[in-house]
Amino acid sequence: MTALAIDIGGTKFAAALVRPDGTVARRAELPVGQDPEATLVSLVRHIRDVPAGEDLGDLAGVGIGSAGPLDAVAGTVSPVNIPSWREFPLVGAVSELLPGLPVTLAGDAQCMALGEWWRGGHSRSRALLGIVVSTGVGGGLVLGGVPYVGPTGNAGHIGHISVDRDGELCPCGAIGCLETISSGPSTVRWALANGWSAPPDAPPDARALSADAARGVPVAQLAFQRAADALAVAILSTAALFDLDDVVIGGGVSGAGETLLAPLRQAVAKRAGLGFLRGLRVERTSLERDAGLYGAAALVLPVAG
Repeated sequence: MTALAIDIGGTKFAAALVRPDGTVARRAELPVGQDPEATLVSLVRHIRDVPAGEDLGDLAGVGIGSAGPLDAVAGTVSPVNIPSWREFPLVGAVSELLPGLPVTLAGDAQCMALGEWWRGGHSRSRALLGIVVSTGVGGGLVLGGVPYVGPTGNAGHIGHISVDRDGELCPCGAIGCLETISSGPSTVRWALANGWSAPPDAPPDARALSADAARGVPVAQLAFQRAADALAVAILSTAALFDLDDVVIGGGVSGAGETLLAPLRQAVAKRAGLGFLRGLRVERTSLERDAGLYGAAALVLPVAG
């Protein structure tokens, strides 16, 4: 028995066949295309064409983690950072490509949180928040070992908690969302506006910015401090609501490591008021880019912590 796990982010599309013991049998990764149908066809073809010692007929189902927002009831997705995918009937499209298989949809950060709970060493966590900091900022909750997705599948969408009432207009239509401050592009944009420039041999992206911050470039360090402060506000708001044990940070920007995590932990400790907030553990993902795939697989496989 295997699951076809699909993870759709703001810029990339990954898929893998995953067994109940966590073994990954096949894997493919492609850039997200503006034509969702063509992207799906290409991805499924890649999975079918990669040699492996098992048949696709052994599939238990398809688990999908997608950037949101989404409508899990209707099976549609409308990723904020992929405008051409608005209201795309993702579940129906996958069902047409792989007829007869059950298809389960959740948010990409929800799957990241579930993957960390299942395979990342957090199975004893009573209340876990996973955050993906990348092109956007997403979140997901695992409470008592069960993913909490809410009526529409959008629970935990921490990137669209307002952390600055006088802040920027977010592409979602709200003001001052966490995503407008702490996403990779937002952090880089602020740094560029405040005098930072990338080294001549590097593009002006989050990776170059984090490298400069690690080297002690003041404006780069301030950019990560600003992102960390906003994350801390959103994390503590969520922790106050759900009495969290653990927060796990993933996504491309988490590759900055302690450049992001050190000021984030400091900001959480400084801002935590009530006693039950002071024991909150904040860690970087242990599964790197596979966390979302494991979580998507766990949507359809019988897994245990």
